[in-house]
Amino acid sequence: MSKTLRANLLLLLTAAIWGVAFVAQDVAMDTMGPFTFNATRLLVAALALLPCIRLLDALDQKARGGAAPNRRYRDMTPQQRRILLIGGLCCGVALFAGSSLQQLGIKETSAGKAGFVTALYIVLVPLSGLFFRRIVRRSVWLAVGLCTVGLYFLCVTETLTIALGDIYLLLCAFAFTAHILVIDHFSPRTDCVRMSCLQFFIASALCAVMMLLTEQPSLPALLEGWVPILYAGVLSGGMGYTLQMIAQRDTDPTIASLLMSLESVFAVLAGWLLLGDMLSLRELGGCALMMAGILLAQIPARGRKYKFLNI
Repeated sequence: MSKTLRANLLLLLTAAIWGVAFVAQDVAMDTMGPFTFNATRLLVAALALLPCIRLLDALDQKARGGAAPNRRYRDMTPQQRRILLIGGLCCGVALFAGSSLQQLGIKETSAGKAGFVTALYIVLVPLSGLFFRRIVRRSVWLAVGLCTVGLYFLCVTETLTIALGDIYLLLCAFAFTAHILVIDHFSPRTDCVRMSCLQFFIASALCAVMMLLTEQPSLPALLEGWVPILYAGVLSGGMGYTLQMIAQRDTDPTIASLLMSLESVFAVLAGWLLLGDMLSLRELGGCALMMAGILLAQIPARGRKYKFLNI
């Protein structure tokens, strides 16, 4: 199996995990606030990665014939430490913004609808080429048009109003666009699992600050929602984002975006099977137009990869 094929399969698995996570995120809102949920599940994700780091170090040491792995923090050069810390910080801030906006949006809408609106970042990734002085392809502009019409049918009501939850999800798409570009820049230059763990600790701390300022967390609520917390923390968080980081090293960021966009399809299926969520014909039409735009935006084009920050 080639590295590219393996990376694409890992990203497909990631999309499935994330799609089902929309259900867990929806259910969690019955017992706790969005920042409480995110602070807890991101902390769980970070803690879940600590034994993974030890295991990977041990396997690396064995492969080197007993030599210590060179990715350990104390064995890194000052430049390597700088890249790891800056990468983890940038990823953590972007993840905090994206996950917080997403959770606020899910609180106000269905899991399946949230999955499709969030997937708008798939179009925004190639469109972000404008900020890097790159020519945006005609197919991307057409994709933007399709997604805009799709969003109208999906989010705008017959009275020409848009729900607050949908606005949160639209902003969430921009935050996850930044997250993808940051990962694409830093993942080939540092240890992905360590950077993933660091981003979770940072995002969890930022969510905890917002939790203390805006919510009243309680232990009974956390215990009642332990299943969605563990799923979102261990599988969607610890496993999902780490698989994303590892896989993005061996595949094109646009192809990665395409595969990860399938989380919206998995979200609709999971919402229907597990929660009984049903979309109207108008909303399904919007989903179809958005999916068409998402697929169109991924038509391969020649050119250099996106760069983020001169670090």
